[in-house]
Amino acid sequence: MSTTKSPLRLHNLKPRPGAKHRTKRLGCGESSGHGKTCGRGHKGQKARSGGTIRPSFEGGQMPLFRRLPKRGFSNYRFQKEIAIVNLDDLERCFETGATINEAALREAGLVRGQFDAIKLLGRGNVTKKFSVHVHFASGSAKQKLEQAGGELVLIPIPPPPGKRNQKKEG
Repeated sequence: MSTTKSPLRLHNLKPRPGAKHRTKRLGCGESSGHGKTCGRGHKGQKARSGGTIRPSFEGGQMPLFRRLPKRGFSNYRFQKEIAIVNLDDLERCFETGATINEAALREAGLVRGQFDAIKLLGRGNVTKKFSVHVHFASGSAKQKLEQAGGELVLIPIPPPPGKRNQKKEG
């Protein structure tokens, strides 16, 4: 008689011994060990329903995030969101002689969502002639596009609306 283990199959998977525990049955009488206060102790904030304190609470002491100095500056809020398009994507999605602008790129599914500008990058090769209207282009993308007989038109980015861009009247 051999004592080989059966191979692991989906129908005989079980958790490892000790990995699963019985749930505590709270409030089932004092003799159960979890009656009366149900393991919450007597009174106090944590004995009440909904009574929790945030993880960073330090018992009323000045919290660490307020004790540390606030230093530095981040330009993260002001960065421009730039959509990236590669030449191999244009080759795959458009026919020869196509005029490619933001609307055409959105229709082809190459760009989506909100962004401030579109940049053309030079990954892949181009064999078709395109007229591409974008805000930025890498040097290799421009070179490959012009070698294939295509045209690259760089669109200026409109300045954001604000007080600095308004002309003074009067």
